[in-house]
Amino acid sequence: MSTPNMNKPVIGITVGDINSIGAEIIIKTFLDNRMMEFCTPVIFASNKTINFYRKLMNENNFNYQSIKDFTRLNHKQVNVYNCWEEEVQITPGVLNEVGGKYAARALEVAIQCLKDGYIAGLVTAPIHKNNIQSEKFNYTGHTPYLRDAFGAKDVLMFMTADNMRVGLLTEHVPIAEVPKYITKENILAKLAMMKDSLIKDFGIDKPRIAVLGLNPHAGDDGLIGMEEINVIAPAIKQANNSGILAFGPYSADAFFAREMYAQFDGVLAMYHDQGLIPFKSLASGEGINYTAGLSIVRTSPDHGTAFDIAGKNIADPGSFRQAIFTCLDILEQRERYADNTRNPLKKMELASE
Repeated sequence: MSTPNMNKPVIGITVGDINSIGAEIIIKTFLDNRMMEFCTPVIFASNKTINFYRKLMNENNFNYQSIKDFTRLNHKQVNVYNCWEEEVQITPGVLNEVGGKYAARALEVAIQCLKDGYIAGLVTAPIHKNNIQSEKFNYTGHTPYLRDAFGAKDVLMFMTADNMRVGLLTEHVPIAEVPKYITKENILAKLAMMKDSLIKDFGIDKPRIAVLGLNPHAGDDGLIGMEEINVIAPAIKQANNSGILAFGPYSADAFFAREMYAQFDGVLAMYHDQGLIPFKSLASGEGINYTAGLSIVRTSPDHGTAFDIAGKNIADPGSFRQAIFTCLDILEQRERYADNTRNPLKKMELASE
């Protein structure tokens, strides 16, 4: 966890779907005034949205300052960047186009503020992939949207917790379409991103990365599929030849059941559920989602909109709080890495201490 300092980073926080648990977990997180010791939060939403949930939760002690630009930023208080003025009907727990429209508005404004350098990092509350669709947002989630917004060639959905880090080769694609993405080029690209992130974002000099197979029992030597023999194993070999310490392919069930993930700094899963089911089941502490491969730092909780409990004041802010701390830690680690690589002599001195 980051330690308090006088030069607090300004962290942007998008409200997510306004009918989801997003505003609730944000308010619960910053009801703890100690959070202000670590960062200056800027919530991208509207005053009326935050007030609606503050009253619903009966949390009159949650105070904030409303801003429309960063000249009035208050480093001693929560700031709400007013992204819209119009009256909006908030209906907790209801999936409708209103929730998606204003989730997209908050995200769009926050990204512009990131590009302009007003905020140092971004933490996103959950959106729903269905109701956020529009001409501007034709994506399966935050990850590909942020990829295009910041002009990245590719990004890695990287789930991180105290005891494991799991990256995904494929993200939100139908199971029937997964095999077509299992290519040597894709595997090598994700492994390179994971290695780069583990070094620069997590401070691991020589990361070891495990690669899972696609098929049950990693194909059983070709009896249950040939992807491991024809694609995954050759990709691992080529990755090793290029300086990436990659191992596998491993049978996913045995890999997690035997806690083999403890031997590695990162794990590359072939598809969404292969990585996320064990991650959410076995992660110690609060797991979060990190988008590796971007020029900026973006994290989010590892859960969704949770419409079933929205407005009931029972949502757990633990993962969201951890997403903020992870964002701060990565910002700090990136700065440390940049300092060390800019000054090789200093790096050598630190290593000798």
